[in-house]
Amino acid sequence: MSKKLWGGRFKKETDKEFFVFQKSIQYDFKLAAYDILHSLVHVNALKHAGLLSAAEKNKLHSALMGIAAEIKNGKFKPDLHTEDIHTQIQNKVQAKLGNLALKLHTLRSRNDQVVFDEKHYCGVEALGLACLLGSVIKALESLGHKYKDVYIAGYTHTQRAQKVKFCDYLGGLIKSFESDKKKLGAYAAGLIAYVGSGAFKGTSLAKDYQSAITAEIKKLTPVTIKVADSPVANVSDRDFIVEFLSIISVIQMHLSRLAEDFILYSTKEFNYLDLPEEFCTGSSLMPHKKNPDFLELARGYTGKIYGNLVSILTTMKGLPLTYNRDMQLDKEPLFSSVEILGDELRILAKFIAGVKLNRAAIDKALEDDSLYAVDLAEYLVREKKVAFSDAHDIVGKLIRYCEDNGCSIKDISITALKKLSTHLDKKAIGRILGR
Repeated sequence: MSKKLWGGRFKKETDKEFFVFQKSIQYDFKLAAYDILHSLVHVNALKHAGLLSAAEKNKLHSALMGIAAEIKNGKFKPDLHTEDIHTQIQNKVQAKLGNLALKLHTLRSRNDQVVFDEKHYCGVEALGLACLLGSVIKALESLGHKYKDVYIAGYTHTQRAQKVKFCDYLGGLIKSFESDKKKLGAYAAGLIAYVGSGAFKGTSLAKDYQSAITAEIKKLTPVTIKVADSPVANVSDRDFIVEFLSIISVIQMHLSRLAEDFILYSTKEFNYLDLPEEFCTGSSLMPHKKNPDFLELARGYTGKIYGNLVSILTTMKGLPLTYNRDMQLDKEPLFSSVEILGDELRILAKFIAGVKLNRAAIDKALEDDSLYAVDLAEYLVREKKVAFSDAHDIVGKLIRYCEDNGCSIKDISITALKKLSTHLDKKAIGRILGR
């Protein structure tokens, strides 16, 4: 068990099992880069307040930047004997600078650090997910352009409805993802990471923090940094995580709907799509199987991502102000959702690039006369000046007649057609059906 940031009033050592139970280093080490940023701001504030000399400030700054370099090049590893990332960085600075490091934590609290770190994590990851969504959108646009002149059978209620251009069908998915991308961008742009909250009441360094947010600091982060105007609200707040996970949940919903469509349309019963086999698996028993496992897992992870959102909401719903240790449990659901969605989007962009259309099966489906019912009704309204309710009734009877008599509209006799309605024209019907 390494040196802690607290303990002066305690006589007894922490129970070993409890220490393991309560430590968070195994997952909050992912916040290391952002915790360094908070320390850089804090060191500047201490210098401005006269609590550090210029030489002390420079030494601390240099040590922190050295650790930042280790984080960037992947050499920084979590010390699982340490309580949390804040403690590990403090101890690492002390290993470099000795007792000077003891001044690093002057007049600040982990309550303040962690919300600062998490806001930066959310902002950076939101921009990263927006970029990945951009790749998915481009892949869908490319697939639509490849088959820009192809029509498919479109569905409502999982029943054939109307023929639609494949690129227009993909356009519906694209619009959803474009909306998601905008939400992520707006979310990241609106985040403000506050400093100077202390445990929850603020500290005597509040004014010094204003001068601590230098141009150098601003260059290191895409997230706006300000001095807390309400320290109580700042350390109590996890709404920004709920909001981020809400956006992620909506993206996951859109992704799951895409997965469901592609799974359905790739079955032998539909056979519209041929899925790239690099993202499918076989069966240990049935040699013929080509299972859409990536799509099924993407659909399946929806429950996990929804659960992560509900987990945070449930944790926060009964907490009194301000900080409570329950809030430590916000990180794993947050990290989990971000990482799952990031993996899905990276794979999905490659997956979409390998999707192919089965033109023979699609053309066969387009022979279904019912797909043109709306076109026939619109013809009667537009060309024959029939009221739409009457046109709807006429075409409905036409479709029913064909079903009852086991024939297609193109094969119906002129006599039978005229009995149904004098407004029906066989040549016009043939033109509309494309035959």
